[in-house]
Amino acid sequence: MKFDEIDERLLGLLQEDCKRTTKEYADNLGLSTTAVYERIKRLERSKVITSYVALIDRFKVNKGFTAFCHVKLVQHTRENIRHFEQEILKLYEVVECHHLSGDFDYILKIHVKDMEDYRNFMVSKLTAIPHIGSTQSSFTIKEVKHSTAIPL
Repeated sequence: MKFDEIDERLLGLLQEDCKRTTKEYADNLGLSTTAVYERIKRLERSKVITSYVALIDRFKVNKGFTAFCHVKLVQHTRENIRHFEQEILKLYEVVECHHLSGDFDYILKIHVKDMEDYRNFMVSKLTAIPHIGSTQSSFTIKEVKHSTAIPL
């Protein structure tokens, strides 16, 4: 889908705060409310906008410990990949999972309460998945930058 400058600006505004009124977006963009409404609907229909969510402070819900876990499968077969990915989808602690090139096959971003919670997650859930050859974990000391916005 091709975007013009106004689409990009509108998407930026929506990523900043999607709870503003259509009139507020229209005033910011110098367009009519109807024009902005139609643009938003077009972006939704074309699946550029996939959902609207509330972003939650993870510390306030007792999930302030962030770990990144590299995972290497025993063997990189189609069946092992399929099974691992199906199992990861079931683990609510895993907020992101990326299939990688390089020394490890996957990297997981995990939010839990604390180190003990992470240990329990590793022992009872992650390493219980068959075909995992090795894992390597790193822990966040300080989050320097976090954004949910896609740069346009």
